[in-house]
Amino acid sequence: MSSLTVFLIISCYFLMLIVTSLYTGRKSDSLTFFTANKKSPWYLVAFGTIGTSLSGVTFISVPGEVGNSQFSYFQMALGFLLGYFIIGAVLLPLYYRLKLISIYSYLEGRFGFWSFKTGALIFMISRVIGASLRLFLVASVLHLGFFEKFDVPFWVTVSVAISLIWLYTFQGGIKTIVLTDALQTFFMILAVFVTIYMIKQDLNLS
Repeated sequence: MSSLTVFLIISCYFLMLIVTSLYTGRKSDSLTFFTANKKSPWYLVAFGTIGTSLSGVTFISVPGEVGNSQFSYFQMALGFLLGYFIIGAVLLPLYYRLKLISIYSYLEGRFGFWSFKTGALIFMISRVIGASLRLFLVASVLHLGFFEKFDVPFWVTVSVAISLIWLYTFQGGIKTIVLTDALQTFFMILAVFVTIYMIKQDLNLS
C-alpha cells in the first residue's frame, strides 16, 4: 500500500470523527457532556462497547499471543464473559436504580469520602497506564506505516495522534464518544475481514 493511500485513509478517518463530534456537540451543556441527556440509543452503546473492549491492542497483539501460547488466552476471554455478566446483572441495575452517573458517587455514599477518592485515584492511574500503552502502539503503527518514510520524528507522530484524539472528543463528551466508538467498532471489524481477505490472497488460498 502506497504512502499516499495510507495518508488518505488516516485523513478521511479522522476527518469523519471530527465532523461527527462537531455534529453531536452542538448545543451541548455539562449535563449533555457527561450523560448525553440519557438519550443514547442502546444499540449504539452496545455495538460501541465491542470496540472499547477489543481496542487496537487486541486487534494487533492478541493473534500473535494466541499463536504463541495457543488456548491460554481463552481463559481471559472466559473471564470477560463472567465480568460482563456481573456488570449487566448486578452493577447496571444498581446504577439505574440509584440514578448514578458513575460508580464513584456510589462509593462515596456507601463507604465514605476516602473510598470515593481512593477508587477514583486507582481508576485514573490504571486508565493512564492502559491508555499510554494503547497510544504508544497506535502511534507506533502510524509512524511505521506512514510518518517514518518522511523522516518525521516519533514525538511528532505522538503529538499529532494526541491532538487528533483530543480534537474529536473534547466538545461532545459522552454523546460524541458513543457515536465515535460505534464507528471505530465498525471499522475495526471491517479491518478484520479485509485483513483475512488480503492474507488469503497473498497465500493463494481458495
